[in-house]
Amino acid sequence: MNQSPLWAELPEVAIANVYKFLGNRDLLNASRSCWHWRGVVFQRRFFKDFKFTLTINDERQCNFFMNTIFNLPNELTIAFDFLNVYHINKVRRILFKISQHDTMQGIRFRTNSVGLAPPGGTFSDQEYVDVEKAFVDPLKLFLSRKRPSIKVLDLGAIEALTYHGTDFLKLLNRPHDLQEITLASIKFDPSHYPILAVEHVFFEKCTSLQVLSLDYDTLNEDILKTIQILPLKTFMICVHGLDLSHSGISETAWTEFSNKFKTIKLVLTLIYAYEAVEILQMNLLRRNMPITHLRVLFCKYMNFDALDFMANCYKDTLRSVQWIDSAVDDPQKNVMELVLRPGADPIVMLAWRCKFLEEIVIHGYVMDPYNLVGVSRLLGRNLKRLEVSMIDSEAISGIMDSFIEEISIQLAQKWSPMDSNEMHPSLGYMPVCDDVRDEYILDLLRSDLSD
Repeated sequence: MNQSPLWAELPEVAIANVYKFLGNRDLLNASRSCWHWRGVVFQRRFFKDFKFTLTINDERQCNFFMNTIFNLPNELTIAFDFLNVYHINKVRRILFKISQHDTMQGIRFRTNSVGLAPPGGTFSDQEYVDVEKAFVDPLKLFLSRKRPSIKVLDLGAIEALTYHGTDFLKLLNRPHDLQEITLASIKFDPSHYPILAVEHVFFEKCTSLQVLSLDYDTLNEDILKTIQILPLKTFMICVHGLDLSHSGISETAWTEFSNKFKTIKLVLTLIYAYEAVEILQMNLLRRNMPITHLRVLFCKYMNFDALDFMANCYKDTLRSVQWIDSAVDDPQKNVMELVLRPGADPIVMLAWRCKFLEEIVIHGYVMDPYNLVGVSRLLGRNLKRLEVSMIDSEAISGIMDSFIEEISIQLAQKWSPMDSNEMHPSLGYMPVCDDVRDEYILDLLRSDLSD
């Protein structure tokens, strides 16, 4: 009498030979058959270009990673709470663990809090040092390995880590293999912070670099000139406070840059830049900057002159504008900004002149519904995303539905103002802590760098 094959007793060599013919989905399903088949699957040959996100708060996942698959990912994203000492100690152990193996080529940090000081500012000077050492020492060990080369170093906009950016660059054994590095950060105090100085010669060696983020304070004309030899696809510049000693970037330097990079994604992001936003068009913007994406995040001011400047100068490059503030911040001022401003609406002028504009997101400011219809008519289906949350409903009392229908027709998609219940808490009418806003900013930074 024939007996059924004992699948759970097949030799590992035989199972591995079956696995090599399976796609990812079938491989996953087969490995769920039993513990024996599951154990065979955890071999490097079955994990090509494997990226893994490790959530430090998930104890079960952390144990699985440390005990089973720590040597399999090519790229690791570590999600954790930067103010949680327990999390920091676990991250330290993980960094030491992966530094001893030769598979990892990329590391990313993802956190919801990027400053060292917790609410109330209770960290002592020694604790500041301890927290930095918990990351910096093992990270230096990881970066200094002879093999494999590091391709991705994403410091997660964590201010304390970005200040070691120069040290990290020096440690890279094969800088010519580096494809992405993020040195921009969110400042705990945007009006007072140290400035990272990076010698432009470090970038000369990064001949494969495609994604780069820098704080504007770090950027200078030497760096801008040097990175023109690189195959950059995305360049993000983050603006915080005003450094009076910064010499700025000339029109000539930006002209050379734009001539070199015809299709680069250049993202200018202002983060809590309360002073810089007011003189944006005078101190930062240049006519020949090939800006494709503008982000103004929680700066508590809408600079109409800067928007007019951009409408006139960036009509061939601008793709996206997001001007974000909280509805809770001076709501009376937010009503006055756009609805009662004399002259042409700056958002309409952007839509009229910038024909490649695909995204407009405005939060924290009351929009004139007539102008929104105008924007939708000017850009039509080319405008993939039109997102607002505050509309002057008194101007169209009783006929709001007809405005929504008109905009939907023009955009060829169902459209309506964002409901307050759908908004991120940082955009609403209730006060939130800085960490909540940081979380919103971090998500946007990551999105802009990954697109």
